[in-house]
Amino acid sequence: MISIRSVAVACSLALFAAAPAFAKVAVGEAAPAFTLTDSNGKSRSLDEFKGKTVVLEWTNAECPFVKKHYGSGNMQAQQKEAAAEGVVWLTVNSGAPGKQGAVDGAGANAVIKSSGGAQAAYLLDPEGKVGHEYGAKTTPHMYVIDGEGKLRYMGGIDSIQSAEQADIPKATQYVRQALTELKSGKAVSVSTSQPYGCSVKYGS
Repeated sequence: MISIRSVAVACSLALFAAAPAFAKVAVGEAAPAFTLTDSNGKSRSLDEFKGKTVVLEWTNAECPFVKKHYGSGNMQAQQKEAAAEGVVWLTVNSGAPGKQGAVDGAGANAVIKSSGGAQAAYLLDPEGKVGHEYGAKTTPHMYVIDGEGKLRYMGGIDSIQSAEQADIPKATQYVRQALTELKSGKAVSVSTSQPYGCSVKYGS
């Protein structure tokens, strides 16, 4: 029997097989501006959230690493915590049509309903333009942008690179930690980390 861990490792290793060219983004610099269509057909831009902290979460509902955080309720809990603090949480899908995890608006809404997702919006990036601008490599790959539009964190959601739900309580939750520190006016103590997960399923 193939274990979840072995499937997840294979999925993760796929990241290095044919890595596309990515833009270079850096913590402390302005986050790339973008406009994407959300799951309800509405045009959403980063500019509309000026003055607010924004979290970007790259996703693929079929990825074992994404299933880890949604299946356990960890991702939804953090989305709800963020919303309660006035943080805008945007889920982004950069999967190309026909690739694993790629969805249209109706598909995205079905994922939100089945998972109990509490993101502010689910954004569709089928051409992968925004994913490449941010250098998003894995699902999940997380970014935190402050109210001034500067990138303050990028990397994994937490510190244990596995697809096992049992590891979540033992891990440092980097996104939650970054949001807490920003709210307190502190510098983000861990501003970058190694993202882990399945490779983003960009088109050729």
